[in-house]
Amino acid sequence: MTDLLSDYLPLVVFLGVALLIGVALLVSPFLVAYRNPDPEKLSAYECGFNAFDDARMKFDVRFYLVAILFIVFDLEVAFLFPWAVAFKEVGAFGFWSMMIFLGVLTVGFVYEWRKGALEWD
Repeated sequence: MTDLLSDYLPLVVFLGVALLIGVALLVSPFLVAYRNPDPEKLSAYECGFNAFDDARMKFDVRFYLVAILFIVFDLEVAFLFPWAVAFKEVGAFGFWSMMIFLGVLTVGFVYEWRKGALEWD
């Protein structure tokens, strides 16, 4: 029985530390928070400007284009990292398939650039 309990001791310690950290993170804002904020601090602020009108107002499509471009190039890095780690094992086929992938992304980036999706007039 003691062998079984000693096998689960690291799990119990891990859960105890996680619980302690979770409770500390939940309680600490109440202990260290600024008590008398001014009205500017309490005002709603989002996306670089003060909130106005209703929540269903239209945004400029450039916000969405930049977000999509960020996701595309973030995923590109997510695909490049494992490829770079296993570069010796993938061989020529892996190298040229990644070059095709990067080429397609480069063509898409040049297309977006030429269309003016990155311009903030």
